[in-house]
Amino acid sequence: MRTGRRRLARERALGILYEAELKGTTAAVVLADLPAAPDEIVVHLVMEVVRRARRVDELIERHSNGWALDRMPYVDRNLLRLAVAEMLDDVLEAPAAVIISEAVELAKAYSTEQSSRFINGLLAGVLDEIGSAGAREKDEDDEGS
Repeated sequence: MRTGRRRLARERALGILYEAELKGTTAAVVLADLPAAPDEIVVHLVMEVVRRARRVDELIERHSNGWALDRMPYVDRNLLRLAVAEMLDDVLEAPAAVIISEAVELAKAYSTEQSSRFINGLLAGVLDEIGSAGAREKDEDDEGS
């Protein structure tokens, strides 16, 4: 799989998560309302965020250094959710360094320079806690799947 395809998938998944939050609906509804089905990787990424929401938000809050999740800008919050869910994912198995780098680049493109530094630091802390891509964990959200 080409890196370009994965980057575009992350960007599109971020847009879907952002749209769902802005509209006060679910990501599944946004996916269902799309005029054309997105790439399977986009769907997988979005659904990983949904499936692992509790664990992902816990990790983000634990590493946010006093920033409440609901006080973060929408883009930053959803970008963090996307990256952390992908770091926990045991299907796509992208290297954590690539996930963090892509998240930082997306933050630079869609948020602020300060956001990119915040996201980089927070994701590095999450990575320290959960381990590298080769040591992905199964969390309680996986048990019922």
